Amino acid sequence: MTRADRAEQNFTAGMNCSQAVLMAFSEDIRERSGLPVCAEETFPDALSLISRPFGGGMGRLRLTCGAVSGAVMALGLCFPGLDRGALYALVQEFVRRFREENGSCICGELLLGAGSAADTSPTPEARTAAYYKKRPCSALVRSAAEILCGLLG
Repeated sequence: MTRADRAEQNFTAGMNCSQAVLMAFSEDIRERSGLPVCAEETFPDALSLISRPFGGGMGRLRLTCGAVSGAVMALGLCFPGLDRGALYALVQEFVRRFREENGSCICGELLLGAGSAADTSPTPEARTAAYYKKRPCSALVRSAAEILCGLLG
């Protein structure tokens, strides 16, 4: 299973968009970051908690797409030795590719462009078949993961 497959599967299993992407790269992050943050079995839990508020364009505010936020977190964790300018350049390249492929990196614009409402209520919608059918989020999570794979090499 590819990391893009894993990201999409994470999303359809109930994770938010940010968690879905970041968690798909947990092994890469653990190997590359060198962070002794927690035991191996709890490391994914820490990543899930860190990325949790970024779903729905940051707390369902429909700002930066959560899949983009998850990927950007992964970049920071996977390239701990990069200086700030080089890391920012990498983030900008990721966002350039994501925008090129998807038309925007703003959650509300992506939803509206797909004909979905960009509701900013803090209460998430129930994850039903209808929910997944009307939203572009599964494809956006996959796109973010594929672009991130290309940047990680």
